[in-house]
Amino acid sequence: MLSKLPDVGTTIFTTMSKMAGDYNAINLSQGFPNFPTDEILIDLIRKNAGANIHQYAPMAGLPSLLEGISNLVHKCYTRDLNPIENILVTAGATQAIFTTIQALVHKDDEVIILDPSYDCYEAPIILAGAKPIRIPLNALFLPDWENIFKQTNDKTRLIITNNPHNPSGSVWTEHDLRLLEKLILKHPNLAVLSDEVYEFITFEKAHFSVNSSEILRDRSVVVSSFGKTFHITGWKIGYIIASETLMIEIKKVHQFLVFCVNSLAQACISDYLKVTKVESLGVFYKIKRDFFREKMKSSRFELFPCDGTYFQIASYKSISIESDLDFSKRLVKEFGVAAIPLSVFNGNQDDQKLIRFCFAKDEQTLISATERLCKI
Repeated sequence: MLSKLPDVGTTIFTTMSKMAGDYNAINLSQGFPNFPTDEILIDLIRKNAGANIHQYAPMAGLPSLLEGISNLVHKCYTRDLNPIENILVTAGATQAIFTTIQALVHKDDEVIILDPSYDCYEAPIILAGAKPIRIPLNALFLPDWENIFKQTNDKTRLIITNNPHNPSGSVWTEHDLRLLEKLILKHPNLAVLSDEVYEFITFEKAHFSVNSSEILRDRSVVVSSFGKTFHITGWKIGYIIASETLMIEIKKVHQFLVFCVNSLAQACISDYLKVTKVESLGVFYKIKRDFFREKMKSSRFELFPCDGTYFQIASYKSISIESDLDFSKRLVKEFGVAAIPLSVFNGNQDDQKLIRFCFAKDEQTLISATERLCKI
C-alpha cells in the first residue's frame, strides 16, 4: 500500500520517553508536568461525575464552557466573542490544528511553517495535498520577516505561528505582531493559524496574542490548550477562537472528526474557570524556570534565554561534537536524563548542537536531573 505520509515514523517524543523508561532515566523530554493536579479540580471531577453529564455534549461545546471561554478571552485580551459563532472546544490543540488545516487548506496551496516547529503542523498540510513552506526563525528564535514576506505569494493560504514558542521559549515582541498584520493586509487570501497553547506561561515579557489585534481577528484561528494551562495534558482538551466565516468551515470538519469532546472534562473546566486565576501561571512556572537555571549554573551546558513555555534550550557544544540525536540518546543511556534534540523540529534537520529540557517537574525531579547533568 502506498503511504500518504511516507516520511512520518514514530515521533521523537515517543522515542525519548520510551528510552527514559527503558533506562530508568529522568524524563525531561516530553512536555508534561509530573506534579499533582489542583485539588479544587479533583473535587470538581467528583462533583460532576455524580451529575447527569455523561452523554454527548453539544458539537461545539457545553454552553457553560463556551461562555467561560468567552469571558476569559475578554478578560485577557478585551476581545468580545459570540460563544456560539466564535468558539469551538476541541480534543486537544493537536486536533484543533489538524481540523483547521483540513478545513481551510486546499490542494496545491502553500502553508508557511516557521522552524524550529512542533511536529504536528506538517502532516495535515501534506494530507490536504498542499505544500509546506518551511522558513527558519532568526538567531533569537523570532520570525525572519524579510524572508517571510519574500516567500509569501498568491498561493500562500496559511501561515502557522507559535507564540510563546515551542521548543525555544521565545516570546514575540509587539513589533512582530505589527509585521504579521502588515503581511495579512498585503495578501487578501492569507489566514493565520496562531498556536498559543502556552499563552499564560510567560515571564519577564508580555504575551502579544493575535486575539488582541483587530486587524488579525477576522483572518485568524487561535488555538489554546486547557491541558497546558491547567497541567492536565492527559485530558486532551483545548479550544479554537475564530471569526464566524472561518469557524463555519472548521466545524464542518470537526463534526466528522470527533463530533464533540469529553462531556465530564468540559463540565469540570467550566466550573474551574470560575474559581481559578490563569494570570498566576506565569509566576508558578517562573519559579521552576529560575530553580532549574540556578541548579544548572555549574554545568557545561550553555542555557539560552527562556521567556515563556516550560522548556529550556541548552547548547552542548562545549561537551561534544556528536549530532544532537546521538547526544540525546547517550544522555539517556550514560547519564540518566532524557531531553529532545532540536534538529527534529527543523524541516531540513538543521543541527546546531542544541537540546530541549522540560522543567515542568516537581522540585526533587529537577534536583536529581540537574545533579546528573552537572556531572557531565
